[in-house]
Amino acid sequence: MATSLSHFSKEELLKKLKSQKMVVIVQAVLIFLMIILAVLSTIDKGITFLTFLPLFFVPMEIIMILELKKIKKELANRN
Repeated sequence: MATSLSHFSKEELLKKLKSQKMVVIVQAVLIFLMIILAVLSTIDKGITFLTFLPLFFVPMEIIMILELKKIKKELANRN
């Protein structure tokens, strides 16, 4: 993240937490669907680019989850 979380107000952090949770959930569902499609495609056509496509998105999901934990930690520190 470009800015430190300590510069945000509590309300801004709560808003950021809510939007971050939604993004993490949506992205997780999309990755799950990509994995299903990759497995089906691999069974049907063999190994293709679609087989490895979910692997490119998993690191982004991990980073988003780590950011979510940082926001929760900052909010816990303020209470």
